[in-house]
Amino acid sequence: MISLFDTHTHMDSSKFDSDRAEAINRAREAGVDLMINVGFNRETIPTTMALAEQYDFVYAAVGWHPVDSIEMQPGDLEWIEELCSHPKVVAIGEIGLDYHWDTSPKDVQHRVFREQIRLARKVGKPIIIHNRDAHEDIVRLLKEENAAEVGGVMHCFSGSWETAQKCLDMNFYISFGGPVTFKNARVPKEVLERVPLDRLLIETDSPYLSPHPFRGKRNETAFVTYVAEAAAEITGKTVDEIAKITMENGKKCFGIV
Repeated sequence: MISLFDTHTHMDSSKFDSDRAEAINRAREAGVDLMINVGFNRETIPTTMALAEQYDFVYAAVGWHPVDSIEMQPGDLEWIEELCSHPKVVAIGEIGLDYHWDTSPKDVQHRVFREQIRLARKVGKPIIIHNRDAHEDIVRLLKEENAAEVGGVMHCFSGSWETAQKCLDMNFYISFGGPVTFKNARVPKEVLERVPLDRLLIETDSPYLSPHPFRGKRNETAFVTYVAEAAAEITGKTVDEIAKITMENGKKCFGIV
């Protein structure tokens, strides 16, 4: 039986309120043996922690999303630091920059991003990077804050091979989700083909970014199989080989024994 690791999902989302347990069961039946659920603001961090405590195969990442960085209050960073001592919390994220949704000023995003990189270095946790239309600033801030010390994941990577190389040089894994299954996704496919296999991860980002043939519908963790199939086709490996490679990479990245 294939064994898969969805390294980025939001199964605590309200979009699963009517069938969360069933969706998690579907993931298990599809061969998903590990998942990282990501809490990214005041609402989703507690629901992420609850999910990680309920299921032994669910781990948690906690952080402050750039879109919500304007809402970060005094004490929130300390809250994240406190949660990092929980045995199921394996990363700080998702953090980064988002220049697409104009909800938080760039200077606020930069400050919150820097603070969380510093916190990750303090507590020794990898970071999960959200990057939307901000490639140059992401790379620059990661370098300036010495993020290579902890490394982490470039989540749902959408940049160029040149950007990917810079991130690989800073101790980051490159993760691909549903968009790499799209027929017109030339750049992600080219980048995936060139990423060293020991730095490759797969994910769903469910309920967002559904793979083909579910594009436009709700995504769920079970659909990580479609990402594994696309990665296998692009790299010339079998799906089982991709599953094994990304499982080992994910465990290594997040320190899961």
